[in-house]
Amino acid sequence: MNIRNIAIIAHVDHGKTTLVDKILHQANVFRANQESGELIMDNNDLERERGITIFSKNASVEYKGTKINVIDTPGHADFGGEVERVLKMADGVILLVDAFEGPMPQTRFVLQKALQLNLKPIVVINKVDKANCRPDEVHDAVFELFFNLDANEEQLNFPTFYGSGKNGWFNSSLTPSEDITPLMDGILEYVPEPRVDDGNLQLQITSLDYSSFLGRIAVGKVTRGSIQENQWVSLMQADGTIKKQKVRELYIFEALGKRKVTEVTAGDICAVVGIEDFNIGDTIADAETPEALPIISVDEPTMNMLFGINNSPFFGKDGKFVTSRHLRDRLMKETEKNLALRVLDTDSADSFMVYGRGILHLGVLIETMRREGYELTVGQPQVIVKHIDNKKCEPYETLVVDVPQEFASKVIDLVTRRKGEMLIMETKGEMQHLEFEIPSRGLIGLRTQMLTATAGEAVMAHRFNDYKPWKGPIPGRNNGVLIAKEAGTTTGYSLDKLQDRGFFFVDPGEEVYRGMIIGENNKPGDLVVNPNEGKKLTNMRASGSDAATNIAPKTLMTLEECMEYIQHDECIEVTPNFIRMRKTILDEEERKRNAKSMKAEA
Repeated sequence: MNIRNIAIIAHVDHGKTTLVDKILHQANVFRANQESGELIMDNNDLERERGITIFSKNASVEYKGTKINVIDTPGHADFGGEVERVLKMADGVILLVDAFEGPMPQTRFVLQKALQLNLKPIVVINKVDKANCRPDEVHDAVFELFFNLDANEEQLNFPTFYGSGKNGWFNSSLTPSEDITPLMDGILEYVPEPRVDDGNLQLQITSLDYSSFLGRIAVGKVTRGSIQENQWVSLMQADGTIKKQKVRELYIFEALGKRKVTEVTAGDICAVVGIEDFNIGDTIADAETPEALPIISVDEPTMNMLFGINNSPFFGKDGKFVTSRHLRDRLMKETEKNLALRVLDTDSADSFMVYGRGILHLGVLIETMRREGYELTVGQPQVIVKHIDNKKCEPYETLVVDVPQEFASKVIDLVTRRKGEMLIMETKGEMQHLEFEIPSRGLIGLRTQMLTATAGEAVMAHRFNDYKPWKGPIPGRNNGVLIAKEAGTTTGYSLDKLQDRGFFFVDPGEEVYRGMIIGENNKPGDLVVNPNEGKKLTNMRASGSDAATNIAPKTLMTLEECMEYIQHDECIEVTPNFIRMRKTILDEEERKRNAKSMKAEA
């Protein structure tokens, strides 16, 4: 049977998962009366809530007697590790570009990886039904991008399709067609069949699946030979060890599920059950004459955070996994499938240093853990500093902002205050397109300020660039915080009296403890307040008894916003039902002593 393996890559929100929906419908994967919904591949709760793809997924469709394996990839720069490894399974890529925004930073990053692997690109310009879209200009911009990334002549001669995923058509010209048949024919025509070398079995494990019934399942593309059920194979690991193991079951991807088979030949993507203790990047090879494939390299992490057990007065009230052993086992399990993540032990047995690609990458991990019932505290995200030629260096990122013209000056001011330098400023329709180079530290907490300054109009995207010399101090949060003086339940009476001091993260009737951050101060410097004071009752009638009804509602903050908000002496307590911010040292006197000794050392 003919096979085509294709990965769909693009910047976030350019329509990858919607395109996969259309391919599945075109190939009649569903019965006529079957409810399929939208964004079929985003089957994880977190992905549905946030409207983004986090994990890459496989599906396959049959079209005109050819099997097409489709791989949907994430678009956020933080999940680049996921994209880098699944591209190994593909022979061609569909590069999706928005007809208004054009190529964005993440487009450049994933395209570079695809070109290095010599994959055949097909460019699809999506959303041509949008107002003020510029398909022809975008086509030129994509060609320029290919040229800048040193594409060879064959790659530069890429086919282009235009269309609208939402309206369900793609065509080789701008005239709407009835469906996406032209694109499907294009995949058969332009994507090469898998290159098959002669020789014994080779299969590189590029992702893993888990089933509570079968355990860990290895997924990868058979690059050479064939693999059979009950066959003895060699598992070749990165450190050079070779283990003899037996294949118990084999599955191939069919539509959205898997189908059990007895043999898989070169070129197809399959799932292997029965292999134990494998890691991503290992090779499954012939039992007698094993040969390994080159190991998958993934870019280094750029940010770290301290994960510790929950040691607040409220520990154990919410979660079921609260000990350091639970936390350690869960983090180690995550590193098996999350290639861009590293976990190191620290001097303390209760905390671990976790390295990741960015705030979203680490935020998704913390969010997943709290939904599984874990309780933990996490510290402020820090960038990873390296010493290159005896100079202190930090990671820099390219930041792209599209914003209406009247807000451009505010954006430039915000970014330059955080040590960013402007590289490009150009007008696209009614929008101003700005590009900056900025230290990764400057990006922490920038999104919230940027959206406030531009009335929510700014579209931001950034990606890691390189390590460059340290830029000096970057100003953090200007205002101090309001800290609870003692444990208890907040009262409307107290909060009403404190309203002129700042705004609150708690409502009346919530439990608080000493050292917990309950609001933001209007001025610099922290303030310890008592939010639990009740109204003294007398037998006189008072006019102020209903003042508690005039309290402004609390400010709700997401996990990522909390991570960007906290300073170095603060941390976040994360439990299945609550996200609370607190001081690392809860006792006020001890905090003052610690601050004095820090000053003396400095």
